[in-house]
Amino acid sequence: MPKLDEVARYADIIVKVGANIQAGQPVTITAQTDTAPFVRVLAERFYAAGAGIVRVNWHDPICQRLTLERAAEARLEHVPAWEPQRRLEEIGENSALVYVDAEDPDLLNGVDESRVALAHKARGTAFKASDDRVMADEVTWNVCATPSAAWARKMFPELSDDSQAVEALWQTLMRVMRAHAGDPVGAWREHFDDLERRAGFLNTHRFRRLHYRGPGTDLQLELPPMHLWSAARATNAQGQTFAANLPTEEVYTLPARGGAEGTVRATLPLVYHGVVIENIVLRFQAGRVVDFRCSTGYETLRQLIETDDGSHYLGEVALVPVTSPIAQEGRLFYNTLFDENASCHLAIGHAYPTCLEGGRNMTEQQLAAAGLNDSITHVDFMVGSKELDIDGETSSGEMLPVMRQGLWAF
Repeated sequence: MPKLDEVARYADIIVKVGANIQAGQPVTITAQTDTAPFVRVLAERFYAAGAGIVRVNWHDPICQRLTLERAAEARLEHVPAWEPQRRLEEIGENSALVYVDAEDPDLLNGVDESRVALAHKARGTAFKASDDRVMADEVTWNVCATPSAAWARKMFPELSDDSQAVEALWQTLMRVMRAHAGDPVGAWREHFDDLERRAGFLNTHRFRRLHYRGPGTDLQLELPPMHLWSAARATNAQGQTFAANLPTEEVYTLPARGGAEGTVRATLPLVYHGVVIENIVLRFQAGRVVDFRCSTGYETLRQLIETDDGSHYLGEVALVPVTSPIAQEGRLFYNTLFDENASCHLAIGHAYPTCLEGGRNMTEQQLAAAGLNDSITHVDFMVGSKELDIDGETSSGEMLPVMRQGLWAF
């Protein structure tokens, strides 16, 4: 790791910008075992900022792989009731839920993809109630990252040993997290203001449809009449602001469930459950995926699309310029938290009710009637590039440029 004061500076961005922790507020950190040195610093910074208690849920990636390889199939389909109940209790006490990502992109290579999909669907179903409340921003939540040796090796295969790769990844994360700024918290607030200005432009025009054009992409996305464009700053049920993802470079909303028509080509690989899926192409009719292909990870992509009915539809449309700090690194991160913030992206599956006017207070039936897609999954895939143009179609049929060659047009 870098020097302790640098790591603490990085952690403070998560504490003060991501979670915006309040005095006495509980915190639950979910992390893998090999991130323990960083998680200890993060916990200390949460306490220094006034957290009431910091709990840590540990998981070990090697044991995770062993379970998926060797556990009885019936056990993979079973999720103990106490696990989702614990999450509901954490939400009930207004805990800040912090997920520290350090995933090995190759962790599940060679594992039977049907067993991985079985376990994912079981957990998605078991956690549906709590996930819906999190996606509605009822509670503070944040996804962040710290290096692991396996992830660093994947990103920097040219470096000779793990320590060099981990140090290179640390320095990369420090840059894209604006940790080197004189006032990192202030830098993030200024960045949030810019993203919200762009969301305001889009909300003012209230486009009824977006048109995507690029190599291999010719796609129209209908937007629900009540859609809202959002940026990084969210507000939980207690009125406290937070940032769900760090880093974040996106402005996003939801497409109408049945409103996707045409073909879209992914411009970056997708790492999903430890499998790298490359060269994804999806074709939509009346919002539904009716054909798909890819060059690697076909079975994993099929399992993702066939998770449930809602996973055949889109749940998010997000705009990111090719000038984002993550894109400027010029590397694939093999981690969606970062890769989605280097590129415009779409998401298969569940939509955010916060992207509908009044959506947080709607019933499931009202959300569906307003155009929200529902699913137990939500998976982003990247479609942006320097060759992507996006136009917005107004209610009168006027076409206005939104992005040109991967850059903001306004």
